[in-house]
Amino acid sequence: MSELIGDRQQRMDLLKHLILELHRGQAPDAVRPRLVQLLGKVPYDEVVQVEQQLIDEGLPHEDVLRLCDLHKQALDGVIDLAVAPAAPPGHPAHTFAQENHALAWELKELAQAFRQVETLAADADPADALASIRLRFNNLMDVEKHYLRKENLLFPCLEKRGITGPPTVMWGKHDETRALLATAQAALAEVAAAPTLDDLRDLLEPVLRPAAAAVDGMIVKETEILLPMCLDTLDAADWAAIMQGTEDYGYCLYAPEVAWWPEGMERAPVSVHADGVVRLSTGVFNVAQLEAVLGTIPFDITFVDHDDKVRFFSHGRERIFARSKAILGRDVKHCHPPKSVDTVQRILADFRAGRQEHARFWIQMDGKFISIEYFALRGPDRAYLGTLEVSQDLTAKRALTGQQRLLAYDAPEGASS
Repeated sequence: MSELIGDRQQRMDLLKHLILELHRGQAPDAVRPRLVQLLGKVPYDEVVQVEQQLIDEGLPHEDVLRLCDLHKQALDGVIDLAVAPAAPPGHPAHTFAQENHALAWELKELAQAFRQVETLAADADPADALASIRLRFNNLMDVEKHYLRKENLLFPCLEKRGITGPPTVMWGKHDETRALLATAQAALAEVAAAPTLDDLRDLLEPVLRPAAAAVDGMIVKETEILLPMCLDTLDAADWAAIMQGTEDYGYCLYAPEVAWWPEGMERAPVSVHADGVVRLSTGVFNVAQLEAVLGTIPFDITFVDHDDKVRFFSHGRERIFARSKAILGRDVKHCHPPKSVDTVQRILADFRAGRQEHARFWIQMDGKFISIEYFALRGPDRAYLGTLEVSQDLTAKRALTGQQRLLAYDAPEGASS
């Protein structure tokens, strides 16, 4: 391996030259052996810098985008990740990587389904293979959340540091992948009504495999280029901002099990923004949506705070126990009949002391079977925050038998039978 070039600038100059050869029409299979012979393993950050230099020197973004897949073929297995930084569980970069593992698993299952189509006997029923392929493509559509987080959270942080090439190129590849996935979904839906084996086989090369390959190509680009570069480039404030915005978009086929936050940085609390968005730890509502949810859940809830004051009750159409706004701010013991007060106070005392977490009752009332439950509410540090009372009429649910697997709407209220 005496030909290997050790000087960083020489390596980058040669890499740029070889990439420009691709631009001039050289085949990746012709360029790749020279890369391996002369450069050995290429550090990932050098690939990024060369791509950025080419754009800065006038190579149009469209050409870089067109050459992107050729770069991948020529550099496959050549990029050195041995010195790439790692991210801890829960970190946005770790989550991106885990999502890529989940996408890769779907692609592996999809490849097996493709092979099944290719090996089926001519007179075989393709329904099972079609169902498997459609399932995998439905799951791959989840990549949209992954791409949106990159485009709206990750890329702006890179662009602030003058790194515009990789984000621009990748965003273009996102759009290509979106179009290919949409075409695949539409084609599969079209043949689903009366699938034939010939229909499925006719879709493999022109439609289905290109869509799968596009997802796979982006996984490689992120693993070898984007995520290592981001971990090298972005600071704690950037990752905090990315983490804070993640819930607006959601996760792709994976949800982190660890709640990560940059050490020493104060996390923005759950809050209501000026635009009426209520940002919670697992998602967001605007106030109108939150009101609608709390007014639609099929049970009554009442919240009692840590000082035993009633602070909230839901307002569904059919309440089990009457409530009025007059109880808000009132001591909960004054909201129950005298015979129940001792029981209520005991529950609250046990919850506050940490001796219990849940109390359950059920009663017959006016011919209905009513469930009443109390739950202790605790913060991340297990501090007592209050108690939630949940009441539900279970009469109809207790009467259910067998199963209902077909759609059947309930009759609208007031409709005659």
